[in-house]
Amino acid sequence: MTHANAPLTPEGRRRLAVLVVEQGWNLRRAAERFQCSPSTAKKWADRYRAGEPLTDRSSRPHTSPSRCPKRVERRIIGMRFTRRWGPHRIAYHLGIEPSQAWRVLRRYRMPHLAHLDQATGLPVRKARPHRYERAAPGELVHVDIKKLGRIPDGGGHRKLGRQQGRKKRGVGYAYLHHAVDDHSRLAYSEILENEKKETAACFWARANAYFASVGITVTEVITDNGSCYRSRVFRDALERMNIKHRRTRAYRPQTNGKVERFNRTLATEWAYADTYTSDDARAATYDTWLHHYNHHRPHTGIGGQRPSDRVHNLTGQDT
Repeated sequence: MTHANAPLTPEGRRRLAVLVVEQGWNLRRAAERFQCSPSTAKKWADRYRAGEPLTDRSSRPHTSPSRCPKRVERRIIGMRFTRRWGPHRIAYHLGIEPSQAWRVLRRYRMPHLAHLDQATGLPVRKARPHRYERAAPGELVHVDIKKLGRIPDGGGHRKLGRQQGRKKRGVGYAYLHHAVDDHSRLAYSEILENEKKETAACFWARANAYFASVGITVTEVITDNGSCYRSRVFRDALERMNIKHRRTRAYRPQTNGKVERFNRTLATEWAYADTYTSDDARAATYDTWLHHYNHHRPHTGIGGQRPSDRVHNLTGQDT
């Protein structure tokens, strides 16, 4: 650290300016004395003569014509608080560049989403796990089931409040069966009545047909260790299609991370994103949301692309 009396610190600049302004030294002689250029000596002498401080000025420009308008900045910060979106998602929604959204978030010192606690939204720094990805669509498909509580007619506790919602009798669960391609994040999903082995096997047959229809040949499937996936029925369904079956290690859900992330996205952006008056009302919007996920929603895990950008045979990708 430079000491306070070193040359060309504020004190050194004052001494240089005093020699020029008050003692009449010429600029070249004063510059040689303080080992700087004459132009530098003139700069500090002029500021001393004008009564200006001899500290460094900010390098920030006086005007920034290309800076994001305040109104847009408020929308960016609002989306980060209320929806917990990243810069790519915010930029896509507002029609701006991701770099512009990122600069606003950094200017306001917003923490990374990976450093936030999902339940409270408070900053909790975590080490970011290494992200792996298969090289081509179909090399690995993640399969899972999301158990989702059904909504009673008239709305549940999210619409009526916890006290009123608890008075309504439970109407059971819906079982969302998912198949998510590792490379493209393309998702095929259905809302079914149960998680039995026959249901899981039939779902996979339809999912595989869907992937084949968009030019994806599935060679490997990964699931958790649920009873339906350990069954002979599901195993035979994969063997008939010459598909290798992998299962995750016990208590290691991150091995099936692509579909686990899909479950979280589904919960925040569809299942609990609105207040529905019935389970049928929510289910009626699922296909629309799934189309948006596959064709229009940018994914930060694949560089801000959409799944349709990585599956060129996907029909209706521009609709």
